[in-house]
Order: sequence, then structure tokens, then C-alpha cells
Amino acid sequence: METQYFKNYSPALGRDMECKVYGHAGRPVLFIPCQDGRFFDFENFHMTDAWAPWIESGQVMVFSIDTMDGESWSNKGGDPYWRIRRYEQWIAYITDEMVPFMRAMVNERNGWTGEAGVLVFGASLGATHAANLFFRRPDLFDRVLALSGIYSADYGFDGYMDEVVYRNSPVHYLSGMPKDHPFIDLYNRKKGVICVGQGPWEIPDTTRQIAHICYEKGIHLWVDFWGWDVAHDWDWWYKQVAYFVPYLLEN
Repeated sequence: METQYFKNYSPALGRDMECKVYGHAGRPVLFIPCQDGRFFDFENFHMTDAWAPWIESGQVMVFSIDTMDGESWSNKGGDPYWRIRRYEQWIAYITDEMVPFMRAMVNERNGWTGEAGVLVFGASLGATHAANLFFRRPDLFDRVLALSGIYSADYGFDGYMDEVVYRNSPVHYLSGMPKDHPFIDLYNRKKGVICVGQGPWEIPDTTRQIAHICYEKGIHLWVDFWGWDVAHDWDWWYKQVAYFVPYLLEN
């Protein structure tokens, strides 16, 4: 498996950001690590093995990045006004810096002349961020795989709400989205899976809210609830990757 390491200065964040890229060709996949995670977690937690069939066959190139949770969602002692704005800078880093970087690399490798849609993937808080990116920017992200996430900003901001928190809390902004909003048609032109187990350490409540909102708004995502034995853990996420990725990679 071809692996590359990059370290680049991010104007949005005002600091160097690191990433690793796995694969030699194919669709771009952005991996968001779990809470407080680092760019090397995709490899260190053996998610490379789960994705290996599609990486090694040239169907995907996976880009694994750093979170900024320590300065935003996890920093419960900090001022929530500034924490959510730091998170918004991280979103800008992804949309304005990482996505163009990813597109340029896959276009070079695949000989594509058009813009490549990005599959965004994460588990736990990484799923929260992945779903948020997909719902906010369906022009950039045309696939999402979100496993065991929590889809309300209450998790990180404990009831604090302003306009920036609102636009990063999917259960809030999707609930407030008109049924004729143009994003709904965009979502339905894409593919997405939001999955949660109902076993140890899983918190399925906001996934149920997402399922209800999607039904009410006519958003055709696959929202799936696995059994009471399915825990919030890597072994189950490997199984879910094997189950859902073939569907997401279909045209």
C-alpha cells in the first residue's frame, strides 16, 4: 500500500497541519479521526486493513488528517464562543485547503480533468464532523459514512448556542431547513450512510433524530441501527466499513 506523509502550513488555522495519504489512485476519501485524534490514527488503529481491498485495488485514496477537538469540542473549560469559532476555522481548513489538495492529487493520479467529489468518513466524534461536513457542503462531499456519531453540538458545547454553533449542529440546522431548500435535492443526488449500534457505549438518540428529520424532509440517506450487541468500538466499525463501503462506491 502506497503511503505518503505531508506537513503544510494552514492559513485558516495559523499552524502546520499534518496528514497521511494511503493509496495510489481512485476516489478521494477524507478520514476524520475519533475525538482528539491524530492523522496517524487511521493506520495505528488498523483501519487501513478494513479499507485495504479498495485502497490496494486503486478504487480509493484515503487522506487522514488531524482533528482540532482539543481546542474546540473537547475543551470544556474554554470559552464556547471562541471554541466554536476555532472549530469553524478547522472547517475552513478542510473545505478551502484540504479538499483542493485532495482533488489535485487524485486528478493527477487518475488523469481526471473534472472536480472529484469527496467521500468523508469518520467514527465517534469523527462521524459527527463527517456528517456535518456532508450536510453543510454537499457541493464538495458527495458521499458520507458516519459511524456511531452524535449529531448535536450539545455534546461539545453543553447547551451554549449562537449562530456558529447552530450551523455546526446537524439536528438543529436540518430541523430548521425548509423542505424546498436546494440542499435537499443535492443530498438526494449523493449517497450517505449514518449508522449506530445499540450496545455498550453507543448513544443512538441523535441518530434517531437524524432518521426522523430525513423522513420528514424527504432526505434519502441510509440511516441504519445495528443490534444491542453492537458496541462503540473499532471491531464493529471495521465490520460496518466492510458492509457499507461497497454501496458507497457504486456509481
